[in-house]
Parts: sequence; structure tokens; C-alpha cells
Amino acid sequence: MIHVEDLQKSYGSLRAVDGISLDVPEGELFGFLGPNGAGKTTTLSMISGLLKPDRGRVSIADIDVWSSPKAAKRLLGLVPQDLALYEELSARENLMFWGSLFDLPRAKLKANIDLWLDRVGLKERAKGPVSKFSGGMKRRLNLAIGLVHNPRVVLLDEPTVGIDPQARKNILDIVRDIAREGTTILFTTHHLEEAESLCDRIAIMDHGRILETGSVEELAKVAGDGDVVTVNGPFDAGRFRAALENQNVNILTAGDGAGVVSLASGRMNVVALLQKLGEGGIEVTDISIQKPSLESVFLKLTGRELRD
Repeated sequence: MIHVEDLQKSYGSLRAVDGISLDVPEGELFGFLGPNGAGKTTTLSMISGLLKPDRGRVSIADIDVWSSPKAAKRLLGLVPQDLALYEELSARENLMFWGSLFDLPRAKLKANIDLWLDRVGLKERAKGPVSKFSGGMKRRLNLAIGLVHNPRVVLLDEPTVGIDPQARKNILDIVRDIAREGTTILFTTHHLEEAESLCDRIAIMDHGRILETGSVEELAKVAGDGDVVTVNGPFDAGRFRAALENQNVNILTAGDGAGVVSLASGRMNVVALLQKLGEGGIEVTDISIQKPSLESVFLKLTGRELRD
């Protein structure tokens, strides 16, 4: 359904997107996971046709986004990170304005507006000015605007940014529902739990590149199949690495006072790890143990935690 080939975009000397390629089949919920500045929004802007790439091509259902923009965009719904709302208008008026851009028959558009006002929980506030809405209500309306023409492909750019947990849950529930109904979705986020709970497949992005792609289970194997152990103490990074040199561990990150390692399943346990650290003169004051996760994968691929 979505084909992206060698996308590249630079701003002066900054390479914002660096040769991204991917294919998303119909009905898949595909996520871009990465920190702010990773290139997620720039990538979505090029896929939607809002931003022309320096190099590469994008097609939606075999329709080239740049040679046939109107035909491609009729298939797309875009929910931007920045709210695309007219606050002096009501929710219904906003939906009528944006929905009319897709040349739907008026009766069909009105029916769609009623449907989406109900689905996003704004039916009772449909006639009130958007300026009086809470942040969560505005986010839900922003989502409805991107869905009012019932697109086959929806691009969601950080749709839950800046809202409370209950409002976030409401939006994620709607995203799950439309995915189950067969809509193809591209979803960007810097929240690990959102990507883990929502996406069929995830692309981990950093510095404009896709570092790894797969399901949660497939990605977790990148960090190893054993426990992920975090240790803290008054040690420096060099001594920590030296103590574990040639051992059956995968050092995910090592810094002064903290280190994270993945144990090789069946080849080293936590007791043996602490013994090796002790033999290397490493004092451990705190330790935590987890199963492999997207967080440990991100550590492995980038050397830092996602929140950084």
C-alpha cells in the first residue's frame, strides 16, 4: 500500500532524512519510533506530499505522490502534530471545512461528520467553539479531521503529544479500532509503550536513518535473548568495559557510574556477572533486571536511552 524508496532531505548541512526505504502492506499499523529530531515528522511530511524530497520516491497504492498528487492525496488522511483547527469555529464546522476539500457528496460528508463526532466522543460538543475545548478534546477533533473522508491510509504524527493519560488512551483506542477495520496506518511516536502496544511493525529511527525494523518480538532479539541487567556504582566506563571483556555478555551501554548489559541466555547468569565485575574491581551499589524490550534495543542501537 505504501512504498518509500531512498528518501533523502537536507536543510543546509543537516541531513534530516538519510536514505529511508520501506514498504507497508495494506492494513498494517506501522510505527516510527525515535527521539525528537530523529526525522520522523520530515519523513511523514514527504510521504504525505507536503514536503518534496531531495531524492527518492513515494507511492500510495501504486500512485506516485509527486507525479499524481491529487489521486494519491485522496487516499490519505493526515493528522499532524501541530493542531490544524480553526478555534473560532465549532467542531462540526471544522469537520465540514476540511472534509469539503475531498469533494465528497454533501450528504455523505454530513453522515461522515456525524459518525466521527460520535466516535471521538465530541457529539455533545459539536456546536461549541473549539476555543473552549480542552487539549484532549482538540487532539480528538484533530484526529477526526484526518479521518472524516474515510481514507485508506492514515498518517499520524505524534497524535498524543501534550495530553493527559485518559485523553491519550481515548485516542489510542480509536487508532486500534480503525486499524482493525483495515486502514493502513503510519504512526510516529517517541513513547516506547505506545509503539509496543499498538504497532504490527516498528522502525527505530535516529539521526534521519532507520536503524532496525520488525515486530516487537523480532526487535527484542536485537538486544539478545537473555536478561538485560542495569548496574550502578562508583566506577568509570573504561573499567566497566575491561571487567567484562571476552565474557558472554553484550554491553549495551557503558558510562561512568552506570552500565547496561544483555546476558547470553544459558551462558551467563546475574550471579556470574556480579562475580566478574567484582574480580575486575567494580563496586555495584544497585542492580535491576529486565527482559529484552524496545528500550534495550534502542540502547543497543544508539548507545543512549530514548528519552535522551
